[in-house]
Amino acid sequence: MITVLIAEDQDMVRMGFRLILEAQPDVEVVADVPDGISAVQVAKELTPQVCLVDVRMPGLDGLEVTRRLAPHTRVVVVTTFDSDDVLQKALDLGACGFLTKDASPGLLVEAVRSAARGDVLVSPQVVLRVLRRAPRPVGHAAADLLGPRELDVVRHVAKGLSNNEIAAALQVSVSSVKAYLASVQTKVKARNRVEVVAWAFRARVVAD
Repeated sequence: MITVLIAEDQDMVRMGFRLILEAQPDVEVVADVPDGISAVQVAKELTPQVCLVDVRMPGLDGLEVTRRLAPHTRVVVVTTFDSDDVLQKALDLGACGFLTKDASPGLLVEAVRSAARGDVLVSPQVVLRVLRRAPRPVGHAAADLLGPRELDVVRHVAKGLSNNEIAAALQVSVSSVKAYLASVQTKVKARNRVEVVAWAFRARVVAD
């Protein structure tokens, strides 16, 4: 069971996160709090595995909460303020995830599970925005590396869809999506979804 603390000052958003996560059989929300000071205090008392934090909160902001809790608590930053500067600071301070608030419920759950494993997950939309500012070298022809179904999965990953959402879109099983994604990661030498998106952009699998 993955234990989670939610720190978010907007009641409706906080309640929404709780409902999404509590619907998962492997996730337990141990507390939700409306400010950064409470987040640090409650995290030290309850020692959750993962803490979801907003960037802008009363008392302490999410970046300061991240600084105080990471790496003992794995922190996923969820925010509407997805600037490159905020992203870099969050990762430098030890965050295990960075999502925008318009991320799908499936991606939110996936970020929590990823953080619990010690992996890092960043919203694919944020990754693409950062990559668009960098030179785009020509990579290997995608058709030479991936099959048609693998390319379909990659394009959906780049849109920010979770495995369940990709399975529904492609009308295949979730286990098939996982198998395709594992095959893609092996072929393009990517360690996680973020690196798959980075490869897809450089190989021109996804458009500008």
